[in-house]
Amino acid sequence: MFFTQLFTSKRGPLAKIWLAAHWEKKLTKAHVFECNLETSIRDILSPNMKIGLRTSGHLLLGVVRIYSRKTKYLLADCSDALIKIKMAFRPGQTDMPVEGLEATVKAITLVEDFTAFDTPLPLLR
Repeated sequence: MFFTQLFTSKRGPLAKIWLAAHWEKKLTKAHVFECNLETSIRDILSPNMKIGLRTSGHLLLGVVRIYSRKTKYLLADCSDALIKIKMAFRPGQTDMPVEGLEATVKAITLVEDFTAFDTPLPLLR
């Protein structure tokens, strides 16, 4: 019932999941990002060959660890992006003169020219 080629080979479909379950420290960032959790879970729940209950438990632990790592990486990227946005748009850090910080009404308002609408419509037959 236990098929080692699914887990022990480096190219197996569930090898990264098995690695995450048993040797989490050896799991690299590249391993985490190249692992597709949707297909891995589908392979665990409905495998081509029978997997024991304990083995499927280990594999699901690996799925949870990979998902946890993915969320940590996402949180770190979002936090970094937020800090960079706040640094870029913080008040008082512009190199413009004080009188140039606000635009005048004439600079941002279009001239109202409605003459193109005064032409009559052609008659329909």
